[in-house]
Amino acid sequence: MKIGEYQDLTVLYEKDFGVFVGHPGEAKGILLPKKQVPPDVTVGSVLRVFLYKDSEDRLIATTKKPLITMGELVPLRVTQKTSIGAFLDWGLDKDLFLPFRQTKGNIQCDDVVLVKLYVDKSERLCATMNISSDLKPATSYQENDTVTGTVYGINPDIGVFVAVENHFYGLIPKQNVHKKYRMGEVVTARVVRVRPDGKLDLGTKLPAYLQMEEDAQKVYQALLQFDGELPFGEKASAEIIERELGLSKAAFKRAISCLFKKGMVLPGDDRIRLVPSSKEKRE
Repeated sequence: MKIGEYQDLTVLYEKDFGVFVGHPGEAKGILLPKKQVPPDVTVGSVLRVFLYKDSEDRLIATTKKPLITMGELVPLRVTQKTSIGAFLDWGLDKDLFLPFRQTKGNIQCDDVVLVKLYVDKSERLCATMNISSDLKPATSYQENDTVTGTVYGINPDIGVFVAVENHFYGLIPKQNVHKKYRMGEVVTARVVRVRPDGKLDLGTKLPAYLQMEEDAQKVYQALLQFDGELPFGEKASAEIIERELGLSKAAFKRAISCLFKKGMVLPGDDRIRLVPSSKEKRE
């Protein structure tokens, strides 16, 4: 009988507080509490159960379905943080322990973290955030595919590590990181490159030609909000541009160039003006 997994076990005998399950011929068996025993179960019935240890470290069976089983990578919510680790909601009465040494980053209550199960030295089920070795090569993805994944690691010198579809290795290289990420955050990204080993380099921006159109639309909408004139121009500081538009200075200049070529703006060093006819057409 394996802890942390589903298995089909036979009801060996009954007690007032539940039934004991195991393999035929075994003497002791494992308790399945009475409140979880399905109706019409008798000695000899076969039940599909999950095995784990209860709050008193006793091996116990349950017919409840945990959110994670051995061998899976699953995002779970942090319910409590202590000096020795954290506890996660995994759908059973007793929360799952995530030891401090198995955590990554400064996790907080209600954060969602991507974990797997392991059995510790005391033969108890615990969680770990060290899951990179469990991620697989992504052979079915191509450049510019859109993917969703969970952040499982952050290194300022390398980038943001993402478990694509919670199964495959992905990385947002540091040059592609344009915001602050949190452990467990779900991100949608674009495949920038599929490496020969099947690992994915990701980006959160569109291909250059599409991104420029999107940025140009953002600048145009800002012009409308400023009544047709931005109070800063192409020589504005990167800080001002980022604060007002959420764009880098380079992206801002490309957007202005795009709008100028379409005859929609009159660029300047300290002002950007909307061509009146452009505004009338849009209205």
